[in-house]
Amino acid sequence: MYTRSAIFEGTIRPGKEDAFFHIIENKLLPIWRRMPHVQAVRLFRPVEKDDAAPGIVLVQQIDYPTREAIDEALGSSIRDEAVAASQALDKVFEGRHYHYIYKKLIEDSEDIG
Repeated sequence: MYTRSAIFEGTIRPGKEDAFFHIIENKLLPIWRRMPHVQAVRLFRPVEKDDAAPGIVLVQQIDYPTREAIDEALGSSIRDEAVAASQALDKVFEGRHYHYIYKKLIEDSEDIG
């Protein structure tokens, strides 16, 4: 399994927190779930961090069965919809977002020994 993760680093504009999460949950999440080959979508909102850690307001993870499936999803018209919908975040979020692709190394049943 492979996971593509988006890290939203920065700050939500003052008074715009509800608007930010509304866009994420009601506009972007439904599009992300429709991407080709998606197995799961997870959203994480940090509640605490180390003093030296950067300001992260959201971590998004999308699971895919293969690396090729990610490439297909990224080349799809549904991704174009997500890119267009994400422009609404410009009004409520100041910062950047970037992506990582991870390969799962251990199955859940082996995580705890």
